[in-house]
Amino acid sequence: MHHLSYVILAAAKLASALPNFNSLQPASIQRRAACEGNTDTTRDQWCDLDISTDYWTEPVDTGVTREYWLDISDVTVSPDGRSRSAMAINGSIPGPTLFADWGDNVVIHVTNSLTTSLNGTSLHWHGIRQNYTNQHDGVPAITQCPVAVGETITYSWKATQYGTSWYHSHFGLQAYQGVFGGLIINGPATANYDEDLGVLFLNDWDLQTVDEIYPTAETNGPPALENGLINGTNVYTDDDGNEIGSRFNTTFEEGKTYRIRLVNGAVDTHYKFSIDNHTLTVISGDLVAVEPYTATHVDVAMGQRIDVLVTADQAATADSFWLRAIPQSACSDITNGDNVRGIVYYGDSTATPETTAHEYTDGCDDETPNLVPAVSKDVEGANWSDFEDAAVGRNTAGLFKWTLNSTSFLVDWAEPTLESIMGGVAEYTTQNAVIELSALQWVYLVVQTSVPVPHPIHLHGHDFFILAQDSGTYDSSTVTLNTENPPRRDTAMLPASGYLVMAWETDNPGAWLMHCHIGWHVSEGFALQFIERVDEIPAIVDEDVLSDVCTEWIAHSDTNSIVQHDSGV
Repeated sequence: MHHLSYVILAAAKLASALPNFNSLQPASIQRRAACEGNTDTTRDQWCDLDISTDYWTEPVDTGVTREYWLDISDVTVSPDGRSRSAMAINGSIPGPTLFADWGDNVVIHVTNSLTTSLNGTSLHWHGIRQNYTNQHDGVPAITQCPVAVGETITYSWKATQYGTSWYHSHFGLQAYQGVFGGLIINGPATANYDEDLGVLFLNDWDLQTVDEIYPTAETNGPPALENGLINGTNVYTDDDGNEIGSRFNTTFEEGKTYRIRLVNGAVDTHYKFSIDNHTLTVISGDLVAVEPYTATHVDVAMGQRIDVLVTADQAATADSFWLRAIPQSACSDITNGDNVRGIVYYGDSTATPETTAHEYTDGCDDETPNLVPAVSKDVEGANWSDFEDAAVGRNTAGLFKWTLNSTSFLVDWAEPTLESIMGGVAEYTTQNAVIELSALQWVYLVVQTSVPVPHPIHLHGHDFFILAQDSGTYDSSTVTLNTENPPRRDTAMLPASGYLVMAWETDNPGAWLMHCHIGWHVSEGFALQFIERVDEIPAIVDEDVLSDVCTEWIAHSDTNSIVQHDSGV
């Protein structure tokens, strides 16, 4: 057990106006004073630990608490030069990046100030294992009721992993209204670099809000959104042909190597990321450090994170370069898709780039074949397995609904799964899509679809192992499963008309959601939930907090006649 005994309070200040997030500066890394190593030439070191330390079996406890205060409010923003309503955290989109060190305790106080829209809210800490802290996963109708307007909830969890993630609302489509921000958990890395430039968000955007668009999506299918954003900003050509808004930009110093933490926070856009004339070195996929590999492009699906290094070694070529987030037309549709670009300047340059994009093949691929976890883990044989078939059709009202094994997921904001467990409920409705898992099992899950649409599948509470992933129909007699240090992620692609074979160990009690991370699809029922080690759950739940949040929500919902129109998650 590693332990450092002091406390840090890192308060994120409230902001009254939306700042302009069109440039990327070195991340203000908050490192423990007693932590030696991890210099620009020893990134594989971290205090008395290193990149080979097995964080699954060797607990790390710094004794440090990082504490943040976040406020969610209705705002008016112009990220691409066009004004519209949105929601923000501490007045900004993206919200503030939260920092912790590997082994820290993290405490976040979240206040709902959505006094105009009167929405409930929550914050989910995407990819955080929440080991024995399931109640703090932040999912309405699963681990809590929504937080009512004017109320505050406190989330608390331990940073048992390190790397890059993000936090976002799990209430309706609120994450795509602007309720999201970055998470950086400092730790070792598999390659050296000079500066950490922090989180770089890739989003999609429209003059209409996602709530305004949703009726069209569930009636006619997902529409094309108008624009993409890079760290909350981009340009747009208005009706008079004028380019409005501003591009994201960052500045490189010749010879330096930079770390960029890519996060896809889009509702329905799969991006390929590249920087003209530069080579990317991948060092992490989601919250799993990997053996470094090089590429000209990397795929980042909705919900996924990819950490890349890039060296400023092209000064002889040009002094400014296009940084590109390219929507993949095989599964994405953005009207302004060719113009989702930022600029990398060298030195004092302010020139508009004239560089040419790397060649690539359009496709909604995953980085799976290249991901070799630095901390090696093998998978044991299955003692529990399941097959889930993903399909889509219209319900009796003519609305599109996604199903897993013919069930479209539906849960009630006011009746979270944890409350049912605490109340001793033994049975759930078919639409609750509950699968119960006992302790000390290796779960093998096959998700299959005949629909020619790919899906990013996200599992809460676990990094899962990717045993197989391909197009076509899964056949256990012909498909060879990779069980020797296979890729691990919390979000992986189910290929179009294909299959994804996932595995994990039942080592974390709780009610854990699994869902497609396309916003429209999860709202339309593409989800299920695993209740894991149910007998251990009551001991890790604060029933008073659970009940109080629900009481406040029910009163707010009744007073304001709030009606649930989606799956509940």
